[in-house]
Amino acid sequence: MKAKVNVIVAMLMFGSIGLFVRGIALPSSVIALVRGVIGCLFLVTAGCLMKQPVNWRAIKGNWLVLVLSGAAIGFNWIFLFEAYRYTTVSCATLSYYFAPVFVILVSPIVLGEKLTKKKLCCAVGAVIGMFLVSNVLFLENGENGLLGIFFGLMAAVLYAGVMILNKFMKGLTGLETTAAQLGVAAVILLPYTVLTAAESFSAVWASVPAVSWGLLAFVGIVHTGVGYLLYFSGMKKLPAQTVAVLSYIDPVTAILLSAVILRETMSVPQMVGAALILGMTWLGGREMQDR
Repeated sequence: MKAKVNVIVAMLMFGSIGLFVRGIALPSSVIALVRGVIGCLFLVTAGCLMKQPVNWRAIKGNWLVLVLSGAAIGFNWIFLFEAYRYTTVSCATLSYYFAPVFVILVSPIVLGEKLTKKKLCCAVGAVIGMFLVSNVLFLENGENGLLGIFFGLMAAVLYAGVMILNKFMKGLTGLETTAAQLGVAAVILLPYTVLTAAESFSAVWASVPAVSWGLLAFVGIVHTGVGYLLYFSGMKKLPAQTVAVLSYIDPVTAILLSAVILRETMSVPQMVGAALILGMTWLGGREMQDR
């Protein structure tokens, strides 16, 4: 029961991150960099306190996968945070949740998995759902809304890459993998942030409200460090299918919070699209686990 509660709390945290990012008056690259640094330090500290020795040999053996997946995580965050700025939290989250669909489509080529008719139907259904969520037929979101959807989908592509790369990870626990990936993400994002946000960052100390720093620290410690720690501590004690079902608390939480707190509304076609994306992703993921 405790393991299930841990995963549920983690999903609630992940589902609420969009609300906090919206209030941080900093470039997305800076938010992603600080999140990676704080998250990595938090997980490493937690591992030490729990007396879990680091398998340096396994980290060395997986260095290429860790570098690629860490880079993907860092830039995936940047795209996701940009999506929050250009469209609603619910649309950005649903776009991001398209990642499993990309995995279904790419897995036959990269992982040699069979693309069944059921998986293909789920992918097509999710694409139709994404078309409805984008509201392109009614153009209510405008160009900025569509740009936000695009950023969300780019984040989904990168996270799908992380999901596939993790399949090649060997000998590492979930905690070790995530801590290493966050550390790599921070190292890779540092020069990118300096090059792209140097001018805006120079004026940060004088112009950015104190609340933004507080929210940034909260995102790094709670949404990243505590969230991932709860997720992995609960995940290792639960069946994979249970974790997959509980993961849907994340997008549902984002949709509900955006409606209640941010007063963001969804049209009927968008609600139908949301149901299609979540439903088709669940069905496709269920078949992959059953096999």
